[in-house]
Amino acid sequence: MLSTNTELALAPKLAQAIANPLFPALDSKLRTGRHISADELEAHSLLQEFYLELEAFYQRYQVELVRAPEGFYYLRPRSSSEINTAILSELEMLVGKVLCYLYLSPDRLINEGVFSLLDLQEEVLTLANETALLRMVNQRAGGSDLDRRKLQDKLKSAIRRLKRLGMVSSVGSQDKFRISEAVFRFAADVRTDEDPRELQLRMIRDGEAVAAGGEQTRFDDDKSESAARDLTEQPNEQEDEL
Repeated sequence: MLSTNTELALAPKLAQAIANPLFPALDSKLRTGRHISADELEAHSLLQEFYLELEAFYQRYQVELVRAPEGFYYLRPRSSSEINTAILSELEMLVGKVLCYLYLSPDRLINEGVFSLLDLQEEVLTLANETALLRMVNQRAGGSDLDRRKLQDKLKSAIRRLKRLGMVSSVGSQDKFRISEAVFRFAADVRTDEDPRELQLRMIRDGEAVAAGGEQTRFDDDKSESAARDLTEQPNEQEDEL
């Protein structure tokens, strides 16, 4: 029998938020790991208006609705979370760090915020050690053309996954994308008085953007280190085109 205890009734503002026709789609996006930035105007406005109410709502699922300093929102799971989680690979974490570096670069203003897969590939190869990159794809990689093609494919796959998470969005042709401020999820370490771009560059070059030993890494905004915590993303989701 259903409880009729009125103490369990929804608060008026929470009921208003859930009744909003935008809420089902927003809720689905958050639960699949998407980061909601100002680019998604209506969803972002809904989160701004009802943040406190929705924060309490998601606590019931053992996840935290986070409002990042840069203004984007996402769900951060706890160990007892009722929502499925997935983990970013070492290469995906590195790509995220490089995207954050590009977001901070003067080129973003010059290019009106638009980059290409070739831009990303060149930047990754410039900032990181190629041998280490190839071994992220294949531990026995010897630097052959086949190894490099596999790396290119993995970079494309990483961008597609980060697109699903709201870090980038497609622009025009399939190889063009715009970087969202949500990439600062990869930069909890750079929220200091030091120049953020220089610090991000040093972390990438020193290998601090990825974990040692080829381990998978997790997001973690609670520690000033490159280890990262689980993403709230449904596993085995079919990849879409960039």
